[in-house]
Amino acid sequence: MSEREAQRVDFLNRTGLGDAVRVPLPGDASTRRYERLHLPDGRSLMLMDQVGALESPPCAPDWDEDSRRQAGWNALARLSAGKVEAFAAVAHHLKSHGLSAPEIHALDAPAGLAVLEDLGNGVFAELIGRDMADEEELYFNAVDALARLHRAPPPELIEAPGARWPLLVYDAVALGAGADLFVEWYPRFDSRIVLDDAAVLEWRTLWAPVARRGAEGADAFAHRDYHAENLIWLPDREGAARVGMIDFQDAVRAHPSWDLHSLLQDARRDVSPELERAALDRYFAARPDLDRSAFMADYAALAALNEARILGVFARLIFRDGKPRYRQFMPRMWRHLEANLTAPGMEGLRAWFDRYVPEEVRL
Repeated sequence: MSEREAQRVDFLNRTGLGDAVRVPLPGDASTRRYERLHLPDGRSLMLMDQVGALESPPCAPDWDEDSRRQAGWNALARLSAGKVEAFAAVAHHLKSHGLSAPEIHALDAPAGLAVLEDLGNGVFAELIGRDMADEEELYFNAVDALARLHRAPPPELIEAPGARWPLLVYDAVALGAGADLFVEWYPRFDSRIVLDDAAVLEWRTLWAPVARRGAEGADAFAHRDYHAENLIWLPDREGAARVGMIDFQDAVRAHPSWDLHSLLQDARRDVSPELERAALDRYFAARPDLDRSAFMADYAALAALNEARILGVFARLIFRDGKPRYRQFMPRMWRHLEANLTAPGMEGLRAWFDRYVPEEVRL
């Protein structure tokens, strides 16, 4: 038995779950692992397992840019380093707004272990893919959940039983670092892209005002990974609470468009332009205080930045980490990115891609 497995067994024994049948779940792109715990009484729970040593430290609220760069990627990008206390605190915040996040049944934050409510297998993407749910109903409820969160000013610090976590701003430093993943990793993945120092400097100069707009408009809670594979349909609940949320430990205060374009311009599945427009109509109906034109200008610009970031992440996962399955998502991201680059105000970035990224690369 490994040392880590001994920790898991001890944690489950201490929480009265030592007799559970443990079934590992498939992994994702993170360093977390999950197990479904089948209890003798027929119930099931989830074991979250995050080894802290595998991650660089998260950002402290008072760190400046230099401190963040020295600490590593998690601090620079304002990621939680997988801390289970971040998950527990954000879950409490979501539930305080009448939304559905897993109940925390047991928590050992120093060990990186938690037992969570099992929200089931009703993942949006899978239900829609098997024609087991109405796509529009699921997306409309997901938008309703966001509108509810966005109407409430987000706290700077989330406090929950056994956990407290700062809700940092998704600032220009983090946004710019995300955009830079494209120029750092895509040329390694595809040698047809050749970027010299001048091209990289121009890239950063062009994205800087977009990142500033994102930071200046950061007045909403952002799940930060809000898409159809992280949402679970709970039809026995009511209203927006029928949307079960997971994988939200990297939550920040961000521009309210962030989770919307993550949902409606998904990397992993197609959302029709008609559904995207209808979902946005529903969001604006719930938030009549917004200037739709200004909001949509930010939506397009920040979606383009995010899509460039995701293409960089996928290139890294394939090139460095040997995970070729992410190649299948790239054409969809290129389509989203190219569409957003046609928006007013994006002319400079569109010209940059035309100069440095051949059309045959954008596949």
